[in-house]
Amino acid sequence: MHDDVISRNLQQIGHTLVVMSGKGGVGKSTVAANLAVALARRGRAVGLLDADLHGPNIPKMLNLEGARVTGDEEGINPVEGPHHLRVISIAFLLDSDEAPVIWRGPLKMKAIRQFIGEVRWGPLDYLVIDLPPGTGDEPLSIAQLIPEGRTVIVTTPQDVALLDARKAVSFSRQVGLPVLGIVENMSGFVCPHCGGTIDLFKRGGGQRAAASLQVPFLGSLPLDPAIVASGDAGSPFVLDDDSPAAGAFQHLVDRIEKAVG
Repeated sequence: MHDDVISRNLQQIGHTLVVMSGKGGVGKSTVAANLAVALARRGRAVGLLDADLHGPNIPKMLNLEGARVTGDEEGINPVEGPHHLRVISIAFLLDSDEAPVIWRGPLKMKAIRQFIGEVRWGPLDYLVIDLPPGTGDEPLSIAQLIPEGRTVIVTTPQDVALLDARKAVSFSRQVGLPVLGIVENMSGFVCPHCGGTIDLFKRGGGQRAAASLQVPFLGSLPLDPAIVASGDAGSPFVLDDDSPAAGAFQHLVDRIEKAVG
């Protein structure tokens, strides 16, 4: 695919938000999916690119399992998610949800180029990209293809996660992607019985890391059983207006929209 095809698609995108983490298990895909849905619910034109080729979880979180893309020789149509969200994932191209993707770097680079250049995204206010954990092939591909993207780093409060979050910030700086900010996920467990909060994984580490790295702190999200249940059910928790976690997430989205102008 020629770079000018990719460039034409990118010219229709206002802001690219690259959601990444230094390690797995911190809730990165949950943040990416709910961020995209929250923005779409606000009336923004939003695309969500699931670039986690080996572990594509976005379709499950948006109740899009089993969906398949359509298209022709001129392009691929994204799958429609909640609030007209436009979604693409390698899962939509596989024979089954259990089929593994056993690819080396060049094939992964080619797939990401196709997702950006061949998908009919149309005019977008935001393209949200869910990256796999770490700083390997997929993040490097995105950095090369979308140099104007900005990263949202997801971490949890414990020291081992914060160490990897620092690496993600360093990676962003080395490849020239501005860091929009850090999100601290699982910041305090909300008891489903009494509503009290227990600091299972400490608290405030993400904010301290943001301060020491001199990047914005976008906010913290609680470890709420309702978030787990909503993800398994394919219903983004941000749509539950009565949920404290959804309220906290809306404040986070406010900060992101303000940061991108």
